[in-house]
Amino acid sequence: MTASSVRPVSEREARQVAEAAREQVWHKPSFAKELFLGRFRLDLIHPHPAPAPDDVRRGEKFLEKLREFCETRVDAARIEREAKIPDETVQGLKELGALGMKIDPKYGGAGLTQVYYNKALALAGSVSPAIGALLSAHQSIGVPQPLKLFGTQEQKDTFLPRCARTDISAFLLTEPDVGSDPARLATTAVPDGDDYILDGVKLWTTNGVVADLLVVMARVPASEGHRGGITAFVVETASEGVTVEHRNAFMGLRGLENGVTRFHRVRVPAANRIGPEGAGLKIALTTLNTGRLSLPAMCAGAGKWCLKIAREWSAAREQWGKPIARHEAVGAKISFIAATTFALEAVIDLASQMADEDRNDIRIEAALAKLYGSEMAWRMADELVQIRGGRGFETAASLAARGERAVPAEQMLRDLRINRIFEGSTEIMHLLIAREAVDAHLSVAGDLIDPDKSLSDKGRAAAKAGGFYARWLPGLVTGPGQLPRAYAEFRPPGHRDLSPHLRYVERSARKLARSTFYAMSRWQGRMETKQGFLGRIVDIGAELFAMSAACVRAEMLRTTGDHGVEAYQLADVFCRQARIRAEELFERLWTNTDDLDRKVVSGVLAGSYSWLEDGVLDPSGDGPWIADATPGPATKDNVHRPIRPCA
Repeated sequence: MTASSVRPVSEREARQVAEAAREQVWHKPSFAKELFLGRFRLDLIHPHPAPAPDDVRRGEKFLEKLREFCETRVDAARIEREAKIPDETVQGLKELGALGMKIDPKYGGAGLTQVYYNKALALAGSVSPAIGALLSAHQSIGVPQPLKLFGTQEQKDTFLPRCARTDISAFLLTEPDVGSDPARLATTAVPDGDDYILDGVKLWTTNGVVADLLVVMARVPASEGHRGGITAFVVETASEGVTVEHRNAFMGLRGLENGVTRFHRVRVPAANRIGPEGAGLKIALTTLNTGRLSLPAMCAGAGKWCLKIAREWSAAREQWGKPIARHEAVGAKISFIAATTFALEAVIDLASQMADEDRNDIRIEAALAKLYGSEMAWRMADELVQIRGGRGFETAASLAARGERAVPAEQMLRDLRINRIFEGSTEIMHLLIAREAVDAHLSVAGDLIDPDKSLSDKGRAAAKAGGFYARWLPGLVTGPGQLPRAYAEFRPPGHRDLSPHLRYVERSARKLARSTFYAMSRWQGRMETKQGFLGRIVDIGAELFAMSAACVRAEMLRTTGDHGVEAYQLADVFCRQARIRAEELFERLWTNTDDLDRKVVSGVLAGSYSWLEDGVLDPSGDGPWIADATPGPATKDNVHRPIRPCA
């Protein structure tokens, strides 16, 4: 089957597949969900939840060992130069127990909480983002996490001890012609007795080049005794018929072991199936609910590094008689980096602690953390390159060769760029979060805008919606955000006053909910096509969530006596910056060029503006836009290289 002949899927069918994989019910409260509904539930995040003392001791002990390892046994410049993490470094990480940070000690893991797992990733990722990616892909979305949530006891006993100490794992969903639209998945797993026969090609398999174990998503055809559907399997990479055909190279993360993996008549025992047939996408999405937190954790770590370099460089570099930090144009960038780093750490620590306590449903919080962290970290790295000037554009190796400090600012920018694409691009995250944000509306009024529903269904939906909106809409008129003394605990003596920011969040949450309601009333069934509007709605929610997290973290630090005054200052500055961004987004909800943009796009696709491309040459090489993914035997050498202890 060539990429161009992949089974055609209608837009409606694609939506149905994605919708079926969603968690349909909210069993626990969600701060972010309530925020999008116009209800500022500060009680869900304040006082800031705290880790248990035993978790802190175990986590700090592991961080101490990891820090010593990264300082003495990781050569970041070598990883960048050779585009590979040395085998001895990976082996050292195995011996340290870094592969099993999130795995229960009874299986040989370190048993770290989500909070300390994220701190470890931020630490490791700061010395080498490629190492952070290796550890994250293995534990956040690789074999350990889905088995922890959905595996049988036999599967846990078989695979988790291996994942904790010796075996690297990878997650394989994407295909050459299948990205965020899994309805078009072409890899198949055909039942054959007590086994499945796996055929297909997977692309962008992070860790796939060195992995020993794979989580593979494949389509099981429906047949007698088999429900069928997209299903998850644990596959041994050493199985006959598994071939890593290519190791991909990227603009950043040059040490990433990411490749193309072909499966040709690979026999997989039914005992290796994770969950029932057809549950693969649900397993993947549930895994990502907390798995997505690893990426923003490393983004927060990147922000810390950017702040350190910006501080040291801008104090040492002088222009026109004073350090460049004292020039307002540069100082504004430093302030942005400092305030945003504080907020990113606030977001990731809050969401992670909520995940550890398991009291709240954090699917939206985790998605917002990924979206916001990846976008803001990229901006911070870009500002750092600008602060460094020509030195920011110069490689660390070149700087060192001519006698200056080897600061890899340009590498950081390259390495961070993929985070806006990894684990759901910014555009996909906008749609995913928007779907969850309007879930309450669709659950009561969805049938009203569904063209396939009967008049009787629509009548029942109208009655249900009428009751919901009769209760909900009046609550969007007034709230604590209009009371001058609300949230008074956030204005302690001797500190900045954060209460106005929380009142702003409360008022803006209600405004956001009203805007969403107006849009649904206006566009109804066409709402899902208004991706520009939905993206801005989500971005406003992200700013409000970050503001809330920053204020709650500042108050927590004040009460513990840990840099409380400075934390309040950073939270105040961040909230003021975030409010400006939020107000711009509110304005752009209704004043934008979305309709004109669609017309221009139609013209571009029709070739109406092709004359604008005259005068340049295209240096691209020959070849198809999408590689041939026809199932069949491998025609290329196997570049899989499992990492084993040195003899």
